[in-house]
Amino acid sequence: MKEYKLKFIILPGKYGVCRLDDTRQIPEEIRRSKFYTITKTSEELSLVCCEDLIPIGVNYEKDWKILKITGPLDFALVGILAAISGILAEEGISIFAVSTYDTDYILIKEPNLEKAITVLRAKGHSVK
Repeated sequence: MKEYKLKFIILPGKYGVCRLDDTRQIPEEIRRSKFYTITKTSEELSLVCCEDLIPIGVNYEKDWKILKITGPLDFALVGILAAISGILAEEGISIFAVSTYDTDYILIKEPNLEKAITVLRAKGHSVK
């Protein structure tokens, strides 16, 4: 597998990963979040949004920080998420990954952020 040297940017703020019932409406206030993503399946509705916009009465995990891989990333690139998740997994750092058309975002629990930055830099990646 080809080795990539990636550039990461830490997005400001803390985020929550939320699980809503698949029949629930998407709360309008979510759109005020600097970063948000919505994923709907036949079983659930998942949201990632700023912590202060987590809807009331939903299951959630908070204290996530977001590392954005600077893009755009070409669809022909192979193994980027596998490489990053592997590096972090070796150090016991769990991630929540989100992909968009242009790039990938890696969510890491805030207590693990400094360790993740150190590990990524040690492997030749840039983190700002």
